[in-house]
Amino acid sequence: MNIASKKLYYGDIPDSQSGGQGERSKEANETEKEPLWEVFIRSKQGLDHKHAGSLHAADAKMAIENARDVYTRRMEGVSIWVVESKHIHSTNPDEAAVLFDPANDKIYRHPTFYVLPDEVKHM
Repeated sequence: MNIASKKLYYGDIPDSQSGGQGERSKEANETEKEPLWEVFIRSKQGLDHKHAGSLHAADAKMAIENARDVYTRRMEGVSIWVVESKHIHSTNPDEAAVLFDPANDKIYRHPTFYVLPDEVKHM
């Protein structure tokens, strides 16, 4: 006797219960067609933008509107940036020594030995 088993994860719909659409819903397939956008929010004037999360949207305008609705519902932000994920490039962590070690001997680039007055904020 040969019994086939399939492991299901949270959110998976078995073929017998999906209404003939396979394991993924129609909405999930449409979401895959829309590009992924990374959302950055600036909470106050003068501060830097922080990564808030990701979302799917058809274009930049829709991504900004969705980001506003999802990430700034309680008036947390004053500025929103959205960047299509495919346009973000990063360094390889294995190459960190080659890229960042030459700057370690230039202490003047990061003057951490200065004492800032209390009047200076956000530095």
